[in-house]
Amino acid sequence: MLVKTIARKTLELKNHKIDKIIETPEGTIEIHISHKKRRLLPCENHEGKYKVVDQLPERRWQHVSLWGLEVEIIYSPCRVMCDGKLVVEDIPWSRGKIRITSPLIAHIGILAELLPWKQVAELFHVHWTTVKNAVKQIVEYGLEHREIGDVIYFGIDEISRKKGQVYLTNVYDLKEKRLLWSGKGRDKTTIKKFYNEVGHKLNASVTAICCDMWQPYIDNLKLYFPDAVIVFDKFHIVSHLNTAVDEVRRQEARELKETEPDILKDTRYLWLKNPWNLTDKQKVKLSTLEKLNLKINRAYLLKENFQYVWEYKYPGWAKKFLKQWFWMATHSRLKPLRDFAWMVRRHEEGILNYIKVPISNGIVEGLNNKAKVISHRAYGFRTVETYKLALYHCMGKLPRPEMSFKFL
Repeated sequence: MLVKTIARKTLELKNHKIDKIIETPEGTIEIHISHKKRRLLPCENHEGKYKVVDQLPERRWQHVSLWGLEVEIIYSPCRVMCDGKLVVEDIPWSRGKIRITSPLIAHIGILAELLPWKQVAELFHVHWTTVKNAVKQIVEYGLEHREIGDVIYFGIDEISRKKGQVYLTNVYDLKEKRLLWSGKGRDKTTIKKFYNEVGHKLNASVTAICCDMWQPYIDNLKLYFPDAVIVFDKFHIVSHLNTAVDEVRRQEARELKETEPDILKDTRYLWLKNPWNLTDKQKVKLSTLEKLNLKINRAYLLKENFQYVWEYKYPGWAKKFLKQWFWMATHSRLKPLRDFAWMVRRHEEGILNYIKVPISNGIVEGLNNKAKVISHRAYGFRTVETYKLALYHCMGKLPRPEMSFKFL
């Protein structure tokens, strides 16, 4: 296949022709293109074709390399008269002012999903900003053409973007495991912005929302999604319980520091692990400690007993169980467990909703870990908008522009 034929197919030329192909002394292939005379050309802003009025100065676009040789497209764009205004024609191999071709953008986009952008820039001999602009063009197309569909459940959680109280709120489709929306902050205005941009499209289909017990989330989700069930994330609740149990261990270790300093040494995960995840050595040690009259034993028994709430099939029975557990926890003489019990009492409705709709943010936590990997492999992003581009590109499952020729 001739280079001329490859160029014509990959650039999707219909109203243009290739005048000549030159190889420069530096080893770059230059493809010189002109428009076909007396052809009406499409406008970049409207449908239809219009008469050519004049041409702009020559421009260059970087194209996909052939056999390791860099390829440049050289063309003088035409201007057409559209609605009484001079407008640049719709160039088939390029969108906007970016000076790389659409096939190269698609090529960069595939690798930018897998590799750090700096590494992609080095592979294609372009600036890092060029990779960012390529990804931005792909994401903008994807967000414009994606179908939200009938989202039944969605999960919402925040991730820390950098040191300090700098957060990014992410909303995920729990069924399709995709990112629906991402925005700066984790307050009421963040949820309002999510609703205005995407959330209003979900009102007709969403039946349940999973989130943690962050009050700004709860208040606004109830406001904007009054018919949806708010389910508090099971893993966040268990995490709070484990924190309370560990605090009991810490307090008791400090009390025993003078008399028996080693009795609770290296036992943290004995009390936090599920029994079936303990090693044989840990089981033996736990069995020995359970025979002693320790406060941490009471905390451990309360922790294990609380897990039964997730096994109930009817909210009424689960509520009765929580009432009994609340009494035991508040009379345990263990302040961290008492505090946790009161937190459960305040958020009882959202916890019991798990029995009605057994969804959790386990998928969200997994996707948040992926979001952190995206940031770590790039050694962080300087701006929120750039980070959001990377998240949408890698986790949004967005549609891509169709190409007549695939390079990967």
